[in-house]
Amino acid sequence: MSVVWAATSPESGLFHPVERRSEVKDLSGRFNDLRSCGQGYVEVRSPNKEFPVLILAFRDDHAVVHLTSDTERMSLLVGDGTVPSGVEVEVPIMDDLAAFTGDFVLDIDRAWELDDLFQGVQWS
Repeated sequence: MSVVWAATSPESGLFHPVERRSEVKDLSGRFNDLRSCGQGYVEVRSPNKEFPVLILAFRDDHAVVHLTSDTERMSLLVGDGTVPSGVEVEVPIMDDLAAFTGDFVLDIDRAWELDDLFQGVQWS
């Protein structure tokens, strides 16, 4: 299955906004490279539609997942209890660090599983 994605460059550590169309294994490879760097930001969507776009931002073992439904609507996935609700975690959003409370933080492995599920959706 192919997807369209843009992600942080492992070499520069900066978000590279040019979208690539590739097989999921290439996206997984980039994710693994970014995990080795300790942080990253990834946007992924269907090759046939502009929306929805799934955004995965992570640093160390913590991740935040956004879903952009259209140009006007973005949702944050509720956290999985990995971090207490009153504690803040910083993750990269494009090229800047942004703080999120534990209410929206997931374990990185759980977040990547969700990305796998998102990619497996039958796009209409």
